[in-house]
Amino acid sequence: MENTNKYALITGATSGIGYELAKLFARDGYNLVIVARDQAELDAKSAELEQHMIRVITFAKDLFDPEQAFGLYADLQAQGIHVDILVNNAGQGVYGEFEDTDIDRELDIIHLNISSLVVLTKLFLKEMTSRNSGKILNMASIASKTPGPWQAVYHGTKAFVLSFTEAIREELRDTKITVTALLPGPTNTDFFTKADMLDSKAVQDKDALSDPADVARDGYDALMAGKDKVISGFKNKVQTGMSSLTPDSLVAHQMYEQQKPKDQ
Repeated sequence: MENTNKYALITGATSGIGYELAKLFARDGYNLVIVARDQAELDAKSAELEQHMIRVITFAKDLFDPEQAFGLYADLQAQGIHVDILVNNAGQGVYGEFEDTDIDRELDIIHLNISSLVVLTKLFLKEMTSRNSGKILNMASIASKTPGPWQAVYHGTKAFVLSFTEAIREELRDTKITVTALLPGPTNTDFFTKADMLDSKAVQDKDALSDPADVARDGYDALMAGKDKVISGFKNKVQTGMSSLTPDSLVAHQMYEQQKPKDQ
């Protein structure tokens, strides 16, 4: 297979969209570097993915600490592994009005969603530039397009990811390296549990949540086609298009109403 000697690195790879992306790469013959915090989960997913007759390397790293992103790169260098595709999927949020939420938790989220993503992109991009080949997929969100009351920090971090991705893509326009942003909407993953968001009106209708396998396929196809970004799902495309035509203050109010607790 043409991808036999290629490696894709995926953060947050043991569940949700990250794991669905890992399965797509494995089916296409890519070797994998999968990263998450829990070694037992990594081992279990590795055993599943290796059924596709690929090599899977696992790293238990806590990317809430950007120093562990530097450590991940150093570990791969020590093993002589060159990453052909980088997928910055790991990310979390926290639910609540900003004055009430925990600042240490929010700083951790900024480190995970922004700092570690920037570190990994910087380090692996330098390698890709030296080879003039490579692909990067950054997990943004339709949250990147709107202010997000009840998730102010999360929306802010995703706005950074989208802007950052579009900027470096332009810087690389004369190379063979592509950078793609994936913008899903609310998806049926454990994101809402980790964000303590289960009481939000936005997640009461489980049937309205996107399937992570569908989101992963949209992102994978856009990445392989070298697209700049993809909004996953027709409903999310419509919502984002409408938001772009609506004053930000009104969008913020609409999001406040959509995301507030169900008992308010």
